[in-house]
Amino acid sequence: MKTDLKKLAEALVEAARRAGADQADALAMQGRSISIDVRGGALEQAERAEGTEIGLRVLIGGRQACVSASDYSEATVAELAERGVAMAREAPVDDTLGLAEPHQLAEKRDAGGLQLLDDQPDPTPESLQEIALRAEAAAMAARGISQVEAASAAFSNRHMWLAASNGFSGGYGRSTHVISTVAITGEGLGMERDYAAESRSWAGNLPEPEEIGALAAERTLARAGSRKPPTGAFPILYDRRVASSLISHLLAAVNGGAVARGASWLRKEMGEAVLPAGMNLVEDPLRIRYPSSRPFDAEGLATRRREIVSGGILQGWTLDLATGRKLGMDSTASAARGLTSAPSPVNSNVILTPGTQTQEQMIADMGRGLIVTSMLGASINGTTGDYSRGAAGFWVENGQIAYPVNECTIAGNLREMLMTLVAGNDALPWRGIEAPSLLVEGMTVAGA
Repeated sequence: MKTDLKKLAEALVEAARRAGADQADALAMQGRSISIDVRGGALEQAERAEGTEIGLRVLIGGRQACVSASDYSEATVAELAERGVAMAREAPVDDTLGLAEPHQLAEKRDAGGLQLLDDQPDPTPESLQEIALRAEAAAMAARGISQVEAASAAFSNRHMWLAASNGFSGGYGRSTHVISTVAITGEGLGMERDYAAESRSWAGNLPEPEEIGALAAERTLARAGSRKPPTGAFPILYDRRVASSLISHLLAAVNGGAVARGASWLRKEMGEAVLPAGMNLVEDPLRIRYPSSRPFDAEGLATRRREIVSGGILQGWTLDLATGRKLGMDSTASAARGLTSAPSPVNSNVILTPGTQTQEQMIADMGRGLIVTSMLGASINGTTGDYSRGAAGFWVENGQIAYPVNECTIAGNLREMLMTLVAGNDALPWRGIEAPSLLVEGMTVAGA
């Protein structure tokens, strides 16, 4: 598979150069996936997909265009290159666009050592169905669960190859295994639902399906009898299920694309405190078997571990080549791209410094407030950091969970919220953002 994709990506680059491109890079991707859903002890839906796709980016005098296709015949490759060049000639000029210099390119051109591709045979549809049925049965075994909305098991195996006119050519494969369950309790207006899901690169690292089904049921039953919380200013504890969302807003604000546009509430805060003293935010794209690990970025630069925040102080932006040039900085090897899109900066495997307290201790310390376990909708002002989201979870009185809540809104300002963070010690592994439960002081709750 690797040899075919390598030849295909390199052929795309050569076709672009022949068509008149100054520079070009190309992605060739091949993958297969299976997804099984069960319901009521029987197969509900089965999906299988398999195919090869190609994407080409051409650059001419500071102009660029991206084109893609699912056919990769010689005629299509040539036509794709000509179309890309014609489109690029009509695009606006951006002098920061361009490929990496040869000396900037990663020496390692595969993912050897990162173990991103499971070494076991692909699971069969029958084995995935059995996994989903086991998860469903575990959820239905819990007293009070009226139905399982969905129990699923899925698998995918993808290989990619990136080639560019600056001499880069490299690729690797990645596998993904997923188990999920959604359970329901009650009926009509009193119906409540919750879920549990896990994803791993290697099937051997997944929990047993019974654990996932039982957890979905436990979470659902805990939500029975939900009502609105009081309105006012209270501490809010973000459960580890949703704590990563707070960190994702910080990552969005230090993204070079937002900073270069002046659309970040942290655009003037380089070298300033953005988290409490002693708290670090580290990115490590080289974690073994992690789902977003990668040896090189979408522009062929070697990825590396780096500190985004150290001791609470902002250390740097997340940059690809173009945003780095706009800001007069070097790329942080953070480029990602799709078949139809140009590179843009993203993060891979972010870890927040954990605290020492358990969630139970944090609940006891907060006294009266809200534990958030799920959120919906969002109104986030990227320029000011003003924050408002719908939430559900549990109300705390006298340091103990009093009752489940729903239909409320929480609001604050991210700049102020992040400076009050208190971290727990319960972060879960295998997440793209590894964050424990996070306590935020003095947010506004709009409920009853």
